[in-house]
Amino acid sequence: MTSSRRIVWMFAASLCGILASCPVARAATSAAPKATAITKLEVFPPDVNLATARDSQRFIAIVTRADGVTLEVTSAVQAKLADEKIARLDGSVVHPVADGSTKLEISYEGRKVEVPVVVTQAKTERPISFNLDVMPVFMRAGCNVGSCHGAARGKDGFNLSLFGFDPNGDHYRLTRELGFRRINLALPAESMLLEKIDGSVPHTGGKRFDRNSEYYSALLRWLEAGAPNDTGNVPKVVRVDLYPPRAVLEGEGAKQQIIARAVYSDGTDRDVTSLAVFMSNNENSAGIIAGGLVTAANRGEAFMMGRFDTVTVGVQVLVLPKGLQYTPPQTKPTNYIDALVNAKLEKLRILPSELCDDETFLRRVTIDLVGLLPTETEYQEFVDDRDPQKRSKLIERLIERREFSEIWALKWAEILLVRSNGQQISQKSTYMYSRWLTQQIEANTPIDQFVRSLLATSGGTFTDPPTNYYNNETNTLKMAENTAQVFMGIRTQCAQCHNHPFDRWTMDDYYSFASFFSQVGRKQGEDPREYIVYNRGSGEVNHPVLKKSLPPKFLGAAAPDLKGQDRRAVLAQWLASAENPYFATSIANRVWDHFFGIGIVQPVDDVRVSNPPSNPELFKALGDQLTKYKYDLKHLVRDICNSQTYQRSTARNASNEDDEKNFAHGNVRRIRAESLLDCINEVTEINDKFRGLPSGARAVQIADGATSTYFLETFGRSRRETVCACDVKTDPTLSQSLHLLNGTTIEGKVSNGGLVRKMLKEKQTPAQIIETIYVRSLSRKPSAEELAHLEKIVADGKDAEKALDDIFWAILNSREFVFNH
Repeated sequence: MTSSRRIVWMFAASLCGILASCPVARAATSAAPKATAITKLEVFPPDVNLATARDSQRFIAIVTRADGVTLEVTSAVQAKLADEKIARLDGSVVHPVADGSTKLEISYEGRKVEVPVVVTQAKTERPISFNLDVMPVFMRAGCNVGSCHGAARGKDGFNLSLFGFDPNGDHYRLTRELGFRRINLALPAESMLLEKIDGSVPHTGGKRFDRNSEYYSALLRWLEAGAPNDTGNVPKVVRVDLYPPRAVLEGEGAKQQIIARAVYSDGTDRDVTSLAVFMSNNENSAGIIAGGLVTAANRGEAFMMGRFDTVTVGVQVLVLPKGLQYTPPQTKPTNYIDALVNAKLEKLRILPSELCDDETFLRRVTIDLVGLLPTETEYQEFVDDRDPQKRSKLIERLIERREFSEIWALKWAEILLVRSNGQQISQKSTYMYSRWLTQQIEANTPIDQFVRSLLATSGGTFTDPPTNYYNNETNTLKMAENTAQVFMGIRTQCAQCHNHPFDRWTMDDYYSFASFFSQVGRKQGEDPREYIVYNRGSGEVNHPVLKKSLPPKFLGAAAPDLKGQDRRAVLAQWLASAENPYFATSIANRVWDHFFGIGIVQPVDDVRVSNPPSNPELFKALGDQLTKYKYDLKHLVRDICNSQTYQRSTARNASNEDDEKNFAHGNVRRIRAESLLDCINEVTEINDKFRGLPSGARAVQIADGATSTYFLETFGRSRRETVCACDVKTDPTLSQSLHLLNGTTIEGKVSNGGLVRKMLKEKQTPAQIIETIYVRSLSRKPSAEELAHLEKIVADGKDAEKALDDIFWAILNSREFVFNH
């Protein structure tokens, strides 16, 4: 880099370094908060159902203040039972006395709540159950986790199934495998199982609980009963409810008790607060200990997860500083997106940033919608337009351009692995597949129809391009995993070998879903490069624990009637429909991520209980709207781009400077590889030549994932080898900076393009040329300071063209050019 060029680059980089130090405005505050009056008293659970003598149910009482803060007041309420002959109270725990019904009456500061109480089989002692009583103890004590006896090879010679996915196997290992060492039915209390757990004898895992605990009591009762396994139909856990469903805590150290209640397939329920395993996904804001007690820490939000049996659920907890002063903005929301985003920001006491200016919006939305920069003409027309609806009209024009379809065809090509490999997948098949995708987007085919065509198709990979979906991946299990991840955002991989530790999916779910793909057949066509995909009508996958195949079953839903039908067609009909709760929200979340650089669930293809949406109401609303729009992609894009949320400035204020996931401000995003190269080519008027494409073609039009360039590889283009959203990389790296500074991409295009030379021949002044470079590259005119400094550089130089080329080169190397803001 020459000395003069270094000076120009350093100046331009500092002036264009909006990413390094965005201006921070001060948040508006009010004088002093008004009195925090109580607006609501709630008691959880909403009903109490006690069955058999040992049953009990804990309750909690919550009040909500006018400012939305919740307070647990369980210990301060007045509680009584209307009929103490039916049940009795022991603090905040209700116990059965006799069969019948009554009411639990809770009073606090003039407010009253009544909770119905029903007692059945009050005098009946429920038999001890291995599945219902013993297995939960192992989970609660951490005995069957991967770091202990749940490891693949067990621990210290003893093995349990990971997270209890194989209860029958666990019972065998406890009672038959070296049974005389682990259990002692003659003297149950002297069983090694109990002596290790209570610390009576050395145990690598240490003491797990005391002899007077309910856990020890459950294991002792089981041993005293002869260590039986369950017979017949044992009720299954169908749902676990956590209470309260949400909490807003104020001040470090604020407490909130979480209670868990399991609902079983026979209609009964059970308080499992003491048996559930609780976790927090953000202990910096709020932690949770065994037994479900939450303690607030720093400002922010956390998701409290509770796992019982195979079910993991969670509740959101917001933490606010004590006495935080806040005045909500009075701006009227543009649409439902703004209303839901603003509601969340208000709960967190965060002020949104102002809207971005017209120049910023023009560049941002043009890059996002068509992957290009606005031309000089488009820039001037937009800036001069005084129509208050000009932003909406611009969005409409951009959506209707062909480049919009190419951007979304590219995104689908990445997750559908459109790539040749020289063997199974030919370049011709890849081209046909990519062209089909583009045509679907160009025709604005509803996403549900597009997905059904893809999943239910049969035929040749040339004549029926969607069949390439089944030719790109031929492993049945991997195909099922990819389908769940691409179209529902669900990663089922964990459940292949054991029940998912942080989600609801079991091994049964995994293998019954994989069964939809077990009968896909493939054969070579007349052209050896073409393959025929068809339904064989036979073939199964075996469950490795059950040693048998399972009938096809939708994830989280019922098993369908498949008689006389192609399994894939049945799956496609359900998967891309409103009956599937994961489809619309997953697609909408991917669309959202494109415009904000972060999904409401992030990563976008990892939807699970332990990775909750940052704004659950918005997540659901976007899915509902996409369904309402009959899966019209353009309609959803309009909603997003027209929202104030999308149009906010990247400049942060004092209240939102640390916010990264609530969309209080615009996000600075590095332009993805293909679009960045297209923007460079557009500005310099020099195009690259790509294999299989004519001269002048854009990088986003590359059909084959195996076709690339050094620039695209360096800037994170997807190799299309996995369906993971992480395959596309937009993080800045040192290699990228070095390539822009010293590589041929910018240097060659600036010098060979002759844009500056052309303008000099037209007798344009240095000021006019600098302004043109700014408008073409940054969609704004230079400030007076920038212009004065750069004009001086040109005037001081011996070669005006060389100096202006250096300025052009420096602008293209600036962070302001490389990032969308």
